[in-house]
Amino acid sequence: MEMHNLIDLLLGALLTGVGWFLSLQVREIKRIDILLNRTREDFASKSDLAYAVDKLSEGIHRMEDKLDKALTKG
Repeated sequence: MEMHNLIDLLLGALLTGVGWFLSLQVREIKRIDILLNRTREDFASKSDLAYAVDKLSEGIHRMEDKLDKALTKG
């Protein structure tokens, strides 16, 4: 076997390994992207956000009322 054949064989094996590794990485990134999108959809549904905003708004209004009372007394 000549030297250039051995080098070609090693280079081909190396490129095959790199290609296999990159394909695994691409699949994993796609999987993580899908899981992230699903998590966003589950976490931030419209009803949950509306409820959180309403509770926050109520808290702000209570603080404003207390502040108004404190300023009118003083």
